[in-house]
Amino acid sequence: MLRLTFLGTSSSRPTVRRGVSSLAVQRGGDLHLFDCGEGTQRQMMRYAVGFAVRDIFISHMHADHYLGLPGLLRTMSLQGRTEEVVVRGPAGSASDLEGALQLGGDRLAFPIRVVGLEPGDEASFGDYAIRAFRTDHTAASLGFALVEADRLGRFDVAKALAAGVPDGPLFGRLHRGEDVELPDGTIVRAKDLVGAARPGRKLVYSADTRPCRATRDAAMGADLLVHEATFGADDGPRAVETRHSTAREAAEVAAEAGVRQLILTHFSARHSEQPGRLVAEARKVFPHVSAAEDGMVVELPLQESAS
Repeated sequence: MLRLTFLGTSSSRPTVRRGVSSLAVQRGGDLHLFDCGEGTQRQMMRYAVGFAVRDIFISHMHADHYLGLPGLLRTMSLQGRTEEVVVRGPAGSASDLEGALQLGGDRLAFPIRVVGLEPGDEASFGDYAIRAFRTDHTAASLGFALVEADRLGRFDVAKALAAGVPDGPLFGRLHRGEDVELPDGTIVRAKDLVGAARPGRKLVYSADTRPCRATRDAAMGADLLVHEATFGADDGPRAVETRHSTAREAAEVAAEAGVRQLILTHFSARHSEQPGRLVAEARKVFPHVSAAEDGMVVELPLQESAS
């Protein structure tokens, strides 16, 4: 399972309809947060995400992306958590992040570990990793790409049985790519029974940023790109001044990267109630685009091929 729950989709400040930036990503039994704006813990309760968070990834040290950390950590502690929480953010702001965590953190029942990330660093979680890349904002900022390892190709059981392979451990060895010898001396080749490796999924989250090459490169061939769209086309100069993106610019990144799907988020108050205009602007460039809403859940299916 690879499931996203949008907890906050507004920029700068919350609105009646939207909280500020936070995205919950559940991959198998792991739950991660990307950004943690003010009130994130309440959004997690409201949308039934749960508090079993493994790692928290902070894109940059602007208040609407991290101010929810003290409240969330206190809530976790009051609920009896004892497992470590790892908070990861831009390396140059690690000390600022540690300072923010001191607010209400003196009586936590679990340890917190702060990890500074440079562009290109990654956190490995077995068969997938979360990689950091540099984005272009007014503060040191990162985007994050969750990248799964390729999966084994499909194993042809019928063909294996026809070749005389008994059902059992030999199936597993063949599926892993090992040739096997049968009791009569026959060698069965794995390549004759196992199809091509199937691609893992890729999810890319790019928080506050101008459209930039690093995001495009990180998102190449991604199943989903979550990209900010703070402004519309008529606010282009404002987007440049504040180092944000318009919806059309986000769509241009998606098109250049060849992603399967684009979800716009981080809307200014001007567009937060009716983001349809931004979607319409983006669709002039890239057709597979939608607007995030607080509480929206998206599940990414496994792909059988890279096409």
